[in-house]
Amino acid sequence: MSSDAEGASEDRRKYEFRKVIEELKDYEGSGTQLVTIYIPEDRQVSDVVAHVTQEHSEAANIKSKQTRTNVQDALTSIKDRLRYYDTFPPDKGMVIFSGAVDAGGGQTDMVTRTLESPPNPVESFRYHCDSAFLTEPLEHMLEDAGLFGLIVLDRREANVGWLKGKRVEAVKSASSLVPGKQRKGGQSAQRFARLRLEAIDNFYQEVAGMADDLFVAKRHELDGILVGGPSPTKDEFLDGGYLHHELQDKVLGKFDVAYTDESGLKDLVDAASEALADQEIVDDKNQMEEFFENLNTGEEATYGFEQTRRNLIMGSVDRLLISEDLRSDVAVYECPNGHEEYEVIDARHSTPDHECVECGEEAIVQEREDVIEHLMAIAEQRGTETKFISTDFEKGEQLLDAFGGVAGILRYSTGV
Repeated sequence: MSSDAEGASEDRRKYEFRKVIEELKDYEGSGTQLVTIYIPEDRQVSDVVAHVTQEHSEAANIKSKQTRTNVQDALTSIKDRLRYYDTFPPDKGMVIFSGAVDAGGGQTDMVTRTLESPPNPVESFRYHCDSAFLTEPLEHMLEDAGLFGLIVLDRREANVGWLKGKRVEAVKSASSLVPGKQRKGGQSAQRFARLRLEAIDNFYQEVAGMADDLFVAKRHELDGILVGGPSPTKDEFLDGGYLHHELQDKVLGKFDVAYTDESGLKDLVDAASEALADQEIVDDKNQMEEFFENLNTGEEATYGFEQTRRNLIMGSVDRLLISEDLRSDVAVYECPNGHEEYEVIDARHSTPDHECVECGEEAIVQEREDVIEHLMAIAEQRGTETKFISTDFEKGEQLLDAFGGVAGILRYSTGV
């Protein structure tokens, strides 16, 4: 599978996860009767079944009959789902949600959802029973993005590591042989200064070597490199050309950090929070800038559901741009004379009646589906890349508010 196809598949998967999470967050239970289980990929299913069985037994002690019944029913549903898995869960693990949710009018509905292979691996087993499903760990996974190299150094020590999503990982460290500023007796000031500069230079080369070993192989995946430490150390290191030239081009900035041990890597991430936030949406901004440039010239841009859909079917859309906050369905209607028409509807609203634009006859709804799923299915068939655009910047907001959350950058001008 090509990298573009993998990226589109990952975007689709993240969108599907996001939809399920939004659904789960709307559910409420009476008392602590909504059960959530996070299962890492290395946890044997038989161990999970044993844990669920134990919880089912202990739930018999719950005083409220309704809560007791609902919790035990949820645990039984989870055990039934676990029967579909062999020794271990799927890659990256899985999360199961089950419980009796408020359906209004004093009624409840039993809901069970299984999410396999989340965006990031489930790190530990977790059993949670509450009046709401535990979705925060999954939400954090969806927020996690990017791979950044981290370097913190002063003239005594250095640490090099990764920022993977929101996880800081220390990998390599080094201590220097740079002597203090006070020279030993018997040494001339010039000789001492020369030896000290040589030691500093050797240490900077050692730090650059660690960075090369860790980052060069991943340079095409890196979203950037952050360098931290006190002045003038970090400035000397960067200005001295010690880093591999391809890594130097990846440096997003240098930041003042007091500590240069492993904790300094986390301090560096905190100090660079604004640069990281900007980096996460820089691709979105570039996509929207290109869209508006094309729109202003009157060529190679499309927007709105119907116009974009027609261009997608023609195969003329290079990149489909969809707002991350778009929550709409599309209803497909057909009139007695065979005319097929589409109407975009707020996902929270019921399907309205529709009169055929061409002949005026009353049309009957044939199907209704998520508008993003509808457009992405066409895009995948036509080899069109899909980009989800954040609303955390002005032009991203405009995509949602002014263009219906749907636009496209064309391969060629179509006049459609």
